[in-house]
Amino acid sequence: MRLFLTAAADAAAETEQTVSPVLQILPTILMLVAVVAIFYFLMYRPQKKQEKETANMRNSLQVGDEVTTIGGIIGKIVSIKDETVLLETSSERNKVRVLRSAIRSVDVHAEDADK
Repeated sequence: MRLFLTAAADAAAETEQTVSPVLQILPTILMLVAVVAIFYFLMYRPQKKQEKETANMRNSLQVGDEVTTIGGIIGKIVSIKDETVLLETSSERNKVRVLRSAIRSVDVHAEDADK
C-alpha cells in the first residue's frame, strides 16, 4: 500500500511540474494584454478621434469663417485654395496666407456670422 501511495504522490508531483510553467507564465501574459488594452483605450483611441475631428474641421473650412491659427493669428477667411488659406487679419484688411494645416480652430462659422 505504501508503494502505491508513493507512486501516486510521484505522479502528482510530475503532473504538477508539467503544468506549473504554463500556470506561471499565464499571469504575465494576461498582465501584458491588460497593459496593451489600457494603452489603447486611454491613449491611442482618443488621440485618433481628436485627429479625425481636427481633419474634419480643416476640410470643412468656408470663406467667411473666423479662425485662429496655431501661431495665434486671428482672422477671417477670404479665400481657400488647395492647401492654403488667405486670412484677413484686421480692419485695415491686412491679408496673410497660411497653410490649411496651421488652422487650430474655427471661432465663428460663416453661417453664424451672417445672423
